[in-house]
Amino acid sequence: MQKSVSLTPLRVACSGCYLRELCLPRKLTDSDMAQLDNLISLKHAYQRGDFLYRSGTRFQSLYAIRTGFFKTQVLHVDGREQVTGFQMAGEIIGMDAISSDTHTCDAIALEDSEVCEIPFNQLEELSRKLPSLQRHLHRILSREIVRDQGIMLLLGSMRAEERLAAFLLNMSLRFAKRGYSPTSFHLRMTRQEIGSYLGMKLETVSRTLSLLQGMGLINIRNKSVELHNMPRLQALVGPPPQLL
Repeated sequence: MQKSVSLTPLRVACSGCYLRELCLPRKLTDSDMAQLDNLISLKHAYQRGDFLYRSGTRFQSLYAIRTGFFKTQVLHVDGREQVTGFQMAGEIIGMDAISSDTHTCDAIALEDSEVCEIPFNQLEELSRKLPSLQRHLHRILSREIVRDQGIMLLLGSMRAEERLAAFLLNMSLRFAKRGYSPTSFHLRMTRQEIGSYLGMKLETVSRTLSLLQGMGLINIRNKSVELHNMPRLQALVGPPPQLL
């Protein structure tokens, strides 16, 4: 794991964090929040390309992304990288290791980012005292299962244009939850990383984006994306996409 820069002097308590509604349950009392503030005492900065953790490292903490963007990936036996997810501000990362006490993937910053470290043993102990926190953790784990099911659906039954439309709509939903524009946003990942995640070759990603643009559904320039016709994009994939 590459060394991060401590942000302890710049610490922002959970109770005052602008992402509180995204990564914490809403029914915590002031007393509950004080206990959580004491638990989440470490904040770290990572530069683009830094590893938050590596596959095979011992599991100790979950991480709440405060700013920035990460990707998770696994390595095939032949050395090829397989992207398994993209995580943004307000999301929890590191749950892959809960069952085995060892991380099963790498987590890499796609841009300069800040995370809050949450020691898992202490979080478990606190969640036993705070039912709303325990339920929230269960919801997060359930969401991961639904996300995995969504990926299986993408890879197993959707055409290339459907996969990309679902991906862009999912990004739109996630940006909207954070108060950003749902129709104009910047992708932090490369087209090759998108292809790895969606089970598509780089050439297919580029060709399909051009197809969607030619249909008048999107406009893309480098990593900047504008969604011009949300209803037609949605019609390509059916019901709203899950958190992919």
